[in-house]
Amino acid sequence: MSDARMEKLARLLVEYSVAVQPGEKVLIDTAEVPPEMACLLVRETAARGGIPFVETGTSPRARREQLLHPSEEMFRTLGRRDLAFMKEMNCTISLRGSQNITELADVPEATMKLAGEHWWRPVSDWRVNNTKWCGLRWPTPSMAQLAGMSTAAFEDFYFDVCTMDYAKMARAEEALVQRMQAADCVRITGPGTDLTFSVKGIPAVPCCGRRNIPDGEVYTAPVRGTVEGVIQYNVASTYNGRVFNDVRLLFRGGKIVEATASDSAALNAILDTDAGAREIGEFALGVNPRITRPMNDTLFDEKIAGSLHVTPGQAYSKADNGNRSKIHWDLVLIQTPEYGGGEIRFDGELIRKDGRFVPECLQGLNPERLA
Repeated sequence: MSDARMEKLARLLVEYSVAVQPGEKVLIDTAEVPPEMACLLVRETAARGGIPFVETGTSPRARREQLLHPSEEMFRTLGRRDLAFMKEMNCTISLRGSQNITELADVPEATMKLAGEHWWRPVSDWRVNNTKWCGLRWPTPSMAQLAGMSTAAFEDFYFDVCTMDYAKMARAEEALVQRMQAADCVRITGPGTDLTFSVKGIPAVPCCGRRNIPDGEVYTAPVRGTVEGVIQYNVASTYNGRVFNDVRLLFRGGKIVEATASDSAALNAILDTDAGAREIGEFALGVNPRITRPMNDTLFDEKIAGSLHVTPGQAYSKADNGNRSKIHWDLVLIQTPEYGGGEIRFDGELIRKDGRFVPECLQGLNPERLA
């Protein structure tokens, strides 16, 4: 049986996030999510005149077993099938409720790269660039454990964050978009971090509930070749089932020339995927006032108020610096006092200090104003 929180979320996803219009085909893609939620999304889609298509997904354990018996032809076939279907869709809503975020940790890196190249990446790129889409996790006991909360408390937190007033957030982000688009030189400083780059001429894009839920960031991308210095991330990150801590990247001439972490060999293997993996495809500031600490889930962590992410790999089409890669890895640095503080400056102007926006025109994004 669904509850009022699920109904509110389904309505927000269909009406606001992807804004379904009459006649549009809507892919409702779920995995390890209560069937009641898929049913609610179908009803909301149909109520707006959309045409719902439901995919319930493969269990992560079965997916792992498949990946342990790989072939290029299998991945190419799956890629052709899924891409052809995705090209029929106007909207996609994806929900994932994984019970074990490290389920794929023992799948060989070469297999993950092969699957990404021929299957996941082509489908994802089309979805991102050609449909109205929104992706989100579903609350599970494993997510509650990562957050250090009881399951019931985490569910309350999850629905509170996911159904907040994103229209208000959109209005507040407008000033940051304008200031970021006017900037040339960005400097990020903090414990172990002193990084500079240019964003001149690259669009700034607001994220306020229309692509991810939860949401809350404004992103752009560095001009290629301008990233210099070092960044020390302070949030754990899971990539292809492996957890990385204490990631540190050193840049010269826009490229990562040195990379260390809790597993430096695995980190460098990922960064050696292709030439673009050692360049940066995104720079973003997180602003969601209801997410204040990490839980090793990127969809939440990259939105933390007072955070930023500097992302190795593929640039987004809406803020395209020309970098191309098979990876896009959002690594997060929190700059609130509890995490060591730090500063962000645009063209020498102090924009954010210890996680709080300083200029008057940006203070509407500080937590007490945005919550």
